[in-house]
Amino acid sequence: MLAKARTFALWGLEAVPVWVEADVSPGLPSYSVVGLPDAAVNESRDRVRAAIKNAGLPYPQARVVVNLAPADLKKEGPRFDLPIALALLAAQGVLPLEALEGYAIAGELGLGGEVRPVPGGVNMALAAKAEGPKKLLLPQATAREAALVEGVEAYPVESLEEALAFLKGEAEIAPARPEGGEEAETYPDFADLKGQAKARRAAEIAAAGFHHLLMSGSPGSGKTMIARRLPGILPDLTQEEAMEVLKIRSAAGVPSRGLPRRPPFRAPHHTVSEVGLVGGGARAR
Repeated sequence: MLAKARTFALWGLEAVPVWVEADVSPGLPSYSVVGLPDAAVNESRDRVRAAIKNAGLPYPQARVVVNLAPADLKKEGPRFDLPIALALLAAQGVLPLEALEGYAIAGELGLGGEVRPVPGGVNMALAAKAEGPKKLLLPQATAREAALVEGVEAYPVESLEEALAFLKGEAEIAPARPEGGEEAETYPDFADLKGQAKARRAAEIAAAGFHHLLMSGSPGSGKTMIARRLPGILPDLTQEEAMEVLKIRSAAGVPSRGLPRRPPFRAPHHTVSEVGLVGGGARAR
């Protein structure tokens, strides 16, 4: 029997829709994943098998093929564990096939069946809001993060058994709610600066007009001190800008309790390389 579940893969800052197709057919017991999986996705066979068995659910003693479509998109990380497990249970008839319709699912599975957070909750919620489905089944921490996006319902689950019971209609789960309204970061006060009239004036003009600013001077002359205080005189982030900051944090796995109100500030070391400055590696972070 063939079962399908929807999920999302992260590609940079964007969440890309992915179909998880699980086919259980007669033959010697085997398990294979196709669709450009990385090592973490390939290792899902062991996590999914142990999670299903330790949850007291049947694991297919047959030929199992899991396809992650589209096949030309590289799939990375353990976020596909939960949709794979639920698709396998649906392919065995434990879960009705139609129960998976209307939901996008993501989450890492522990060997005992517990569901662990994955990065990209905000990214998945924004993609679901734009393209559907509008309902997400996610780990608790990831669901709270996704709840920051209006117009999407994120249902938090703690275990594979809880997710199964919810999809079968045997348990009720309330959609997650964000922990707070706005997330206010505190910065040093620009009024604390003494002297450096020209540098202060340049910083004020740059902040008012959204200009770039290059400060050059000997160590200890106050360059970093001024830079750290710049966000305090910048206007609050707009809704669109706040969501962009949330997307970056979420994709990097940095949790957020609410919408950021102040512009973020980062201070990389002056010896940082160009590659390190933009995130480095095959996937820029």
